[in-house]
Amino acid sequence: MSEDGRQNHRGGGSSVTSFEDLEVFGRAYRISLEVHRASLDFPTIEQYALADQIRRASKGICANLAEGYAKQHGSKAEFKRFILIALGSAEEMRVWTRYCLDLGYIDEATWRRWRDEYQATARMLQGLRKSWT
Repeated sequence: MSEDGRQNHRGGGSSVTSFEDLEVFGRAYRISLEVHRASLDFPTIEQYALADQIRRASKGICANLAEGYAKQHGSKAEFKRFILIALGSAEEMRVWTRYCLDLGYIDEATWRRWRDEYQATARMLQGLRKSWT
């Protein structure tokens, strides 16, 4: 795994020509799909609260990487700003996943997997922010 998140998420070290080539994007996208699917089974009362919040925060990581990458052609600083927003969403997900566990919506194994994925994603985003020139 690349600390700067630049490695092609499909493997190998090919150059980055799209946000989809960022390893961190692929990782964040995969976990966001898992979170989305799991949240559909949350109680009805949570569908417009916690479930909606975790879907938006997890997808926000991916969306901010895509938007920031598109804007980096005009300003590298702009891309770094969007990486920081994505980083905020990754850290936010660590809070929401704890709520999901403590409220009994996910089991401990799922919580640990999600927690570990968002910690890894956050590290990759930090590395990407530091390395992007």
